[in-house]
Amino acid sequence: MPTEIDRIAPALRPPGRTVMFQRWADLLFLHWPLPVEAIRPHVPEGLGIDTFGGRAYVGLVPFTMTGIRYAWAPPVPGTSRFHEVNVRTYVHRDGRDPGVWFFSLDAANPLAVLMARWAWGLPYHLARMSLKIDPDRVEYRSGRVRTGPTPMGCDLAYWPEGTPSAATPGTLEHFLAERYILYAFRRGTLYIGRVHHSPYPLQPARVLRLEENLLQAAGLSRPPGVDPIAHFASEVRVRVYPLHPVG
Repeated sequence: MPTEIDRIAPALRPPGRTVMFQRWADLLFLHWPLPVEAIRPHVPEGLGIDTFGGRAYVGLVPFTMTGIRYAWAPPVPGTSRFHEVNVRTYVHRDGRDPGVWFFSLDAANPLAVLMARWAWGLPYHLARMSLKIDPDRVEYRSGRVRTGPTPMGCDLAYWPEGTPSAATPGTLEHFLAERYILYAFRRGTLYIGRVHHSPYPLQPARVLRLEENLLQAAGLSRPPGVDPIAHFASEVRVRVYPLHPVG
């Protein structure tokens, strides 16, 4: 395996046709370090666990999707805007193509959940969600629909701080945020997909409240007593490209 993974090439706009346009807004990135062995059982064997300084990371990322439409059609009413939160980690393929592996994605749109499960093989769940932006805080709540006796979701408040800027390659911020490749397991086959957007305008965020059990639902545990690494990004405009079977 190469000693250094190329993390710049995936950020370049890939060849091929764009299949979908999206806008991702009000993104909060929360990350915790975890040992590789805590994540390894939950990721397909065909993928390696990506690390920074010997540590793997798990992320909780709530945001809002807007402007969703296929490249060849206008937006479908009722599906072009909704809130989402995902639980993720970072992977690579034999030392290349560093990307995202999703443990779960919760979304507040039934049709989007069905389509993403069927067409993309992604583990989407239907949830009720709300976003409230006040002068001194952003509040985000999510609760899965039909979860059984234990409610699954998150309830958090935060506030962005500092000046937005693009992450510098080689930093932890770049490792965590600048991900343009995703992997999905669909019908017994591992797939790879690409997105493209300008670099995130990242700024630090202060977490004011955090209650969640989505990591627990994925079989993971937050490290006790460790506050999350928190970043905020106001928005990016995204091109989505087709999935292809790995290899």
